[in-house]
Amino acid sequence: MEDEFETEGKLDEKQTKHSQKLLNDKLISNISSFFKVLGDETRVKILYALSQNEMCVSDISAMLDMSQSAISHQLKQLKLGGQVKTRREGKSIYYSIDDDHVVDIINKTLSHVEHKIKDGQLL
Repeated sequence: MEDEFETEGKLDEKQTKHSQKLLNDKLISNISSFFKVLGDETRVKILYALSQNEMCVSDISAMLDMSQSAISHQLKQLKLGGQVKTRREGKSIYYSIDDDHVVDIINKTLSHVEHKIKDGQLL
């Protein structure tokens, strides 16, 4: 009986290997920050628009019927978060999705939400 209590609370080899696969705090913090940036409806709209085409601020502003100042502010957040990148052409700055992973996440999320709506689980 005493042996049972001695091993209780200790991880066996399989559990130890599994726990080593858990995400470290820095990675978890970065994932959380990524989703915080995506947690704004305007930024989601901008990302979806940019997933279709590279655009400048005035194009996005017209598409979303918002001020250029508001769009610029949101683009700054997206750039700081690593979701968009810029390209300069003359005096114009064009924005695009930073990499295909961002597009994949948007498309997977869209598919998931549409599925949940279809099943009546979301309004």
